[in-house]
Amino acid sequence: MIYEDPRAYLLGLEGMALLRAFTGQFGRDFGEARIAEIRRLLADETLANAAVEVDQVDTVDGYRLWSATYDQPNSAFDLDEPVVTGIVDALPVGVALDAACGTGRYAELLAERGHRVIGVDGSPEMLARARTRVPPGQFLLGDLHRLPVADAGVDLVVCGLALTHVPALEPVLAEFARVLRPGGHLVIADMHPERVAQGAIPPVRGADGRPGRLTSYCHPLGHYLRAALAAGLQVRRCEEPPVPVTERPDRTGALAPWDLWPWALADLVPEAARAVSEGAPALVIWHFQRQ
Repeated sequence: MIYEDPRAYLLGLEGMALLRAFTGQFGRDFGEARIAEIRRLLADETLANAAVEVDQVDTVDGYRLWSATYDQPNSAFDLDEPVVTGIVDALPVGVALDAACGTGRYAELLAERGHRVIGVDGSPEMLARARTRVPPGQFLLGDLHRLPVADAGVDLVVCGLALTHVPALEPVLAEFARVLRPGGHLVIADMHPERVAQGAIPPVRGADGRPGRLTSYCHPLGHYLRAALAAGLQVRRCEEPPVPVTERPDRTGALAPWDLWPWALADLVPEAARAVSEGAPALVIWHFQRQ
């Protein structure tokens, strides 16, 4: 169970913005405005009474709930797909594994480029949608720790927005290396650890209407690197696409529903949110190659 207090999120944003002011990124007026805004937030009784208890939901149940709406517009897709596509387009066509394939977003991209696609996911509901989306693909129920793929069975592994849900990276990257042929390639896109630490964790709502968040872990960039090197994978590329710059309205109305948190809450402190997010990385995208 997670206890989500909107004041904790808002004051966290204000604190991060103040640290940037303290180190010289913003001037005195900005810092004083943040302190005044903190006083206002602490005095707001609406915020004081808006905390919620949120269930932690495992990936199987979470993606079952999310599967029907997963393919709706998602800003993360706009950030990872151009980079992943650029990497994949430079690689030879072969057998490609879409690990944690979801509804087949990457599988479709790979099939369009002539790869023979294998998709693996732990959610039957997601797999059903992937099979419809990419009829030529072979889609299998499985776990990232025990992929139903033979040793050295594929030329390419792609994995999108999934590794933040595993508690440790080492066994999963070792499994990716196992199924890759010598010289094969691995492309990973994930939420950046800075964003995960700021609350960018997928929300879901149960059948009973209770709010939930998918179980997620914050993996520093060094964890990816150490896990890859230990598995015999060499780094070929690393990209950190930034958070898109958007204008946040100065909203003074009622709080948005819990399932829009924390993004909707940021609209209550637009200057602080902008100071924290502008130029900050949203995703991390890795390209590794098996030795």
